[in-house]
Amino acid sequence: MGMQDIHQLMDSEDATALAEWVRRGEVQPGELLETAIERLERVEPQLNAVAERLYDSARQATRTSQVGQGLLAGVPTLIKDLFSPVHGAAMTNGSRALGDFRADFESEVVTRLRRAGCQVMGTSTSPEFGTSYSTESARFGATRNPWSHDHSAGGSSGGAAALVAARVVPFAHGNDGGGSLRVPASCCGVFGFKPSRGLMPSGPIVGEGWAGMGTPHSITLSVRDSAALLDATAGMDLGAPYAAPVQALPYVMAVQADPKPLRIALVEQLGPWPTAPQSLQAVGEAARLCEALGHRVEPVSLPVGLLEFLDHVFTIIGASSRHYVDLLGQMRGFAVQAEELEVRTRIILRDKGNVSGAQYAAAVEWIHALGRQLAVFMQDYDVILTPVLTREPVRIGELDLQDVCMSLDQLIERYHSYSPFTALFNASGQPAMSVPLSWSADGLPMGAHFAGRFGEESTLLALAAQLERAQPWRGRVPPVNACRR
Repeated sequence: MGMQDIHQLMDSEDATALAEWVRRGEVQPGELLETAIERLERVEPQLNAVAERLYDSARQATRTSQVGQGLLAGVPTLIKDLFSPVHGAAMTNGSRALGDFRADFESEVVTRLRRAGCQVMGTSTSPEFGTSYSTESARFGATRNPWSHDHSAGGSSGGAAALVAARVVPFAHGNDGGGSLRVPASCCGVFGFKPSRGLMPSGPIVGEGWAGMGTPHSITLSVRDSAALLDATAGMDLGAPYAAPVQALPYVMAVQADPKPLRIALVEQLGPWPTAPQSLQAVGEAARLCEALGHRVEPVSLPVGLLEFLDHVFTIIGASSRHYVDLLGQMRGFAVQAEELEVRTRIILRDKGNVSGAQYAAAVEWIHALGRQLAVFMQDYDVILTPVLTREPVRIGELDLQDVCMSLDQLIERYHSYSPFTALFNASGQPAMSVPLSWSADGLPMGAHFAGRFGEESTLLALAAQLERAQPWRGRVPPVNACRR
């Protein structure tokens, strides 16, 4: 098949379809890789979404039989540069403090993606330590939204979302500790899914990210790709501290039929910060679509004190960040200096980096109690529907803090008045997703956010696939794109 034909395939096909072409022998893995490289180079100057190109190692891997086999045979992808080591690649975690550290091992999720046939062609950008809803860093600069150069691609998996939305690759790896898959998916008009706590492998470098709030997965063009990726990667890794139940049937089976009529709790407001009219309109459109598909939607309020919740979350983030920074100093032989870190990280370390063990334990117990409280709430509902964000995607610079005198409370308001909904379900461990169902009057994507019961990924995936069939989004391509039209 000619290069032009492969471009046409990648313009419209998802990873599942591309893998079928490879398995049939009609497209070679090397051809897919070279096409993806050309597509990346076409848009990267406008997006700034790549941390490091790994073209040579990817080309070398095409000579092995593994990439032409497996569930995702030959599909090119990128790995997020955040606590997800790729053998031989720089792992900066979005920070200047890590210098040129290169791992001589790989995270288990990368190993499983390779086993499924994926070709790792690079790493994607992340803000420092993944603690921002905008992918901007002193190390890499700002990753821009393919729908608008002036707006953020979201964070912290912003590089992944921008590349998928721009049709460079059909999926890209990311991770999510407070909305880091769902926020950028919403900002860029693609599908973002966060699995249940413990369903995905985090090792060997991480036992449990942020007391179990963090989990890897991917941002995808289609719902079935997200399900296929779960089939390829889900399940505890060796020595994991705990594990969520893996469903007996393949996750891809969940997307093949509509779900039963669901009871959906609609939450339009959470905490002290208002939800803007454009977000209310978007979540209202999602609710009406669900009702048209036969589901029952009921407006509710969640029994959560958001400010108290966020204080406990930042106790965990602060203690974890202190550990990361101290460990880095031990690894390199000299302590990390404040000027090596970004203002946001310095504020978190200043106010929460020296909490006591008792304070950390109390924060973990608090969020575990919240998980139990929400599990009781979910006895009456199958799904919770909220906005992903309280407003349109922010402009570049709005979340790039420069004032080190800012208080932690001001930092929390800056970030969580923008996204008060997503972190809640990291703390509770529930699966959650952003589904691209609406665009604002200015042409910016506005995702709808759904959370399900713990361990019930299939319910969410079935609902997402039903929504995708009813209101497809793959035909909406942003102005910055790699397509040949």
